Amino acid sequence: MKRLLISGLIAGYLSVLGMGVVSHTMEWGSTSHPMMYYVVWDMFCGWSGWDVRYEVVGEGVSGKYYQLAPGPWGRVRAHGRIDRRHYDMGGVYCCRIALNTLKHTQHEEMARIFVVERLWSKKYNIPDHLWQTRFEEPKQPNFYHHVRHVLSGDGTLLDTRGDWVSERISLNQTSNPSLQMQMRQNRPLFAFDLAGKGRPTQATGVDKLSPMMSFATEY
Repeated sequence: MKRLLISGLIAGYLSVLGMGVVSHTMEWGSTSHPMMYYVVWDMFCGWSGWDVRYEVVGEGVSGKYYQLAPGPWGRVRAHGRIDRRHYDMGGVYCCRIALNTLKHTQHEEMARIFVVERLWSKKYNIPDHLWQTRFEEPKQPNFYHHVRHVLSGDGTLLDTRGDWVSERISLNQTSNPSLQMQMRQNRPLFAFDLAGKGRPTQATGVDKLSPMMSFATEY
């Protein structure tokens, strides 16, 4: 009897996991109930395929550009070999790092300060000998640069933008009529009015998508 119960428990557990895999693969009922979170195989769905580094650049009034991070005293490595500023995923504290560098150095007056994302696909991080066994093409990564924040010389925020990946997603949504139609059809049943009393109200949907803001400055 004990062996039968154990076998039934194992069979039931594997069946539930199998149902979760099928549900996630076929996009069927994966959000039908909160308990589906425990069986849908989506543990790593939030991991990005892009590696990001931050460059902090100052533009002097003469038009000359200066590297503001790392400072002249060297890099700050909190964990491993990567500089401290690269752990700031929002690029917020990079602005403070730039102002600290300007505070303790002699320089011309700064007109603007830029916090720039530098991205590339994580597949290019693998060693060369593994790359040669896995891929036929040469290892030549494409780098993308995206201005995240723009500040004045005294640290006043002039412009801020979403990260590169989020803007690519927004661009795909606003330029794809099929995705816009799906967004209008698959409206949530309830939405919270954060500006009001916080009570749930029936969602009205989005009829028109606002275009993504265009930026002229690139690094």
